[in-house]
Amino acid sequence: MYQIDKANNDLIKLEPRQFSDLGFRERDHLQEWIAKNPEVLGEDLLIIQKEYAGFNDTKERLDLLAIDKDGGLVIIENKLDDTGRDVTWQALKYTSYCSTLTTNQIVKLFQAFLDENAQNENANEVLLDFLEIEDEKELLLNGGDQRIIFIANSYRKEVTSTVLWLLEHDIHVQCFRAMPYSKDEDLFLQIEQIIPLPETQEYMIDAKEKEREDKGKSKAKAEGEARLVEFWALLKQELDRRDFDLLI
Repeated sequence: MYQIDKANNDLIKLEPRQFSDLGFRERDHLQEWIAKNPEVLGEDLLIIQKEYAGFNDTKERLDLLAIDKDGGLVIIENKLDDTGRDVTWQALKYTSYCSTLTTNQIVKLFQAFLDENAQNENANEVLLDFLEIEDEKELLLNGGDQRIIFIANSYRKEVTSTVLWLLEHDIHVQCFRAMPYSKDEDLFLQIEQIIPLPETQEYMIDAKEKEREDKGKSKAKAEGEARLVEFWALLKQELDRRDFDLLI
């Protein structure tokens, strides 16, 4: 990454750094930056929980829980310089736990988050405003599949391989690379989506729709051919029973 030097009509190279070398920590820094500025993930997200541990019979905590503009739950897992090997399994567990949350449960946990952070706001009203819904009766949260977002500086091959496999099987997963840079005493942060690439994401969705359509047509054709074979087999049996010779 480069900084534009307008005075000298030149570029100044920014040095890529590691979070750990700069003294930053996952929970205290990267997670807080994202919680306060979720728009860095390229869309409007409403953070409704942080370090959420409200799962039955487990002490596990997910990093951030958000709502997207469709009212869907977004599980956000962030790591610092390395994802580790188990981040995908970890996120899938959290996603499965969250899949059963009802609208009322989500409103309550969001209200608890607001109260804990001394934000004198009503969770229901904030959600209605964020989703641009006027009638409270129309508020439906977590009505479809859940989404997963990973944020890290570096991704291991076992992680990217798993993510690509999940995408192939219609699990909505995104990977963002968070890279700190420095110039003298100034620090910069770049967060960019790397899987799937933003410019190909819409194409991938369209391609998946086409693939499902083609599979549907192929299945219908196969079922039709199977019914036809069954029909002729039954007809032949009936003709044989009546000693009917088709060659006559």
